[in-house]
Amino acid sequence: MLMQKVATVILVLSLACAASAAVASEATIKAALQKKYPDISIESVLKTPLAGIYEVYANGQLIYTDEKTAYLFTNASLIDTDKKVNLTEERMNRLTAIRFDQLPLDLAFKKVKGKGTRKLGYFADPNCGFCKRFEQDLAKINDVTVYVFLYPVLGADSLEKSKSVWCSKDRVKAWDDWMFKGIAPTAARTCDTPIDKILAFGRQKGISGTPTMFFADGMRVPGAIPVDQLEQRLVAAAKQTK
Repeated sequence: MLMQKVATVILVLSLACAASAAVASEATIKAALQKKYPDISIESVLKTPLAGIYEVYANGQLIYTDEKTAYLFTNASLIDTDKKVNLTEERMNRLTAIRFDQLPLDLAFKKVKGKGTRKLGYFADPNCGFCKRFEQDLAKINDVTVYVFLYPVLGADSLEKSKSVWCSKDRVKAWDDWMFKGIAPTAARTCDTPIDKILAFGRQKGISGTPTMFFADGMRVPGAIPVDQLEQRLVAAAKQTK
């Protein structure tokens, strides 16, 4: 089914390329699309590696168009078949990056491993299964400071657990006891928490699910990733910020 969809997208893109007679500039494409769709906010237009096809970042989404803006391709991913890389995903991660010093770090609690010289921001829901799996991989990583943002988006129980973790005397232990051992936090949920501010920040920045990570270079990565990829991204981010 997936290969059938990919083949269909490639066929449509190829036909669009064949139909394009003149080479358009990124500026003219942006102007033409804006004229056709005045109600959308087009932030950028960029030529893709595929001849005659342009990437358009608008209203927080990536779409594609041909040189004449005769067609739009939505909900599609551009794949580099040689490198086995999802170029759409990579571009979205960069376009939605947030500078690390622009994260509300004062609203998070910290987990420091080793020297803690590397940095990772991590939006997590206590009832998120993928977050629990990510915690297992994170436990294998050394030399990192993890800023955990309590982001309860999965219901009322998530909110109650998040409040209890924040109100715990030892937040890291309360969090780890739940995520690794299934021991629910017991602290009274009566202290002031930053959760409402974190949720507001997340909505503003389009953080729609957990886990969502931000690395020291600002790169956003939604969803759990394997430990080897996590280590690679930490290394790459550290090099970018030296």
